[in-house]
Amino acid sequence: MFSLKLIAFYLISIGCSLAVNAKLEERFSWKQLAFDWPSPEAEAEAKHTGHYIEENNLPLGLERWENKIFVTVPRWKAGVAATLNYIDLSTNEKSPKLRPYPSWEANKLPIEVAPQEQKTQSGGRLDADKAENAEIQLENNSTIISTFRIQVDVCDRLWILDTGLADILGNPKQITPNTILVFDLKTDQLLRRFPLPADQTKDDTFFANIIVDADRDQCDDAFAYVPDLGAYGVIVYSLRDNKSYRVKHNYFHFDPLHGDFNVGGVNFQWTDGVFGLAVGPLKADHTKDIYFHALASTKEFKVSNRVLQNESHVNGGESYYDFQFVGDRGMNGQSTSEVYDKNTDVIFYTQVNKDAIACWNINRPYTADNQGLIDSDSHTLVFPNDLKVDKDGSLWVLSDRMPTYLYKELDYTTVNYRILTGKNTDLIKGTPCE
Repeated sequence: MFSLKLIAFYLISIGCSLAVNAKLEERFSWKQLAFDWPSPEAEAEAKHTGHYIEENNLPLGLERWENKIFVTVPRWKAGVAATLNYIDLSTNEKSPKLRPYPSWEANKLPIEVAPQEQKTQSGGRLDADKAENAEIQLENNSTIISTFRIQVDVCDRLWILDTGLADILGNPKQITPNTILVFDLKTDQLLRRFPLPADQTKDDTFFANIIVDADRDQCDDAFAYVPDLGAYGVIVYSLRDNKSYRVKHNYFHFDPLHGDFNVGGVNFQWTDGVFGLAVGPLKADHTKDIYFHALASTKEFKVSNRVLQNESHVNGGESYYDFQFVGDRGMNGQSTSEVYDKNTDVIFYTQVNKDAIACWNINRPYTADNQGLIDSDSHTLVFPNDLKVDKDGSLWVLSDRMPTYLYKELDYTTVNYRILTGKNTDLIKGTPCE
């Protein structure tokens, strides 16, 4: 009798444990990315000419809209097939081929970028040469050179920050200016192309993210926030005015005490500033808090969107104290990306030094004790690079072992890239975020 009771208690305990410790489920995985070429001959020709070098294609950003998962592949090196792609979610394939968006033509480089004769010296962004200015007039306005992160807004539009920069770690070429592109996802047509003015960029500028602040009943009045992780600023863009301006603040800088990273057996040092941003809920005064943090930091900050959207005020010398310190994630709390989920009032974020995804309920103090651990896995979550929340209340995460890609060499006999997902309400059960 005692043993039966013990077994029953054990089974109940296991059941409870499973209920409160839901993990992310692996939806897609790849050893190397594959693309849905127009024909086998087109793929063979691209390989022959160096326009497609399989091992140089690293997925980085993701987003979900209806039955599509978008995946970005920045042009870190020569031989990237297409920088913006999607996967049809109706597929049963574990390692599906990526389909370029909006087309193959839009992802084709307008100039020749030859692969290196010698293997590119290992290194990250800070080790790269200064880009050669190769700016040209595009024949196709929908052309996308190289994008890191993207976002779908509530008005069914896809926002892209195109760096215009190809072969970053080889012979970098600035083919177009940093540009914001907006596509109508229902028609796949380009709605807006806005090159960022040259006077809003600096020598060390590096744009690798874009966050959209939009309301369904005011689609034309949307704003985009583009963090400059290299030169420590944020570009604010108004869709209605078709105008942008640069904002600076001390809180956009990196923390020199938290620039050391150890990921997947690779030790490296970064000085990346403001990077992750999340748009909070609409408050009673019709404002939203914009949460943000530097990548090389463990601290979180916020500022009202009303402050960011008022150019004369935010750049007028009186806005310093409008930016607020929220709290500290604690040791090894560096994060690439964060996103707010309105259904749970939770901000989900990556923790790259911990191979983890974590969370914080915005209604609680931002202390280490109130940071919930969603999932941590030194196999499937090595460098969780991006994450998004979809309309169905699911979290999507992309992990890609990027430090190994940059500083060493990936093992292409094993899985390197993963997309994982889970229901937000299940993921926060049993955590301080519930």
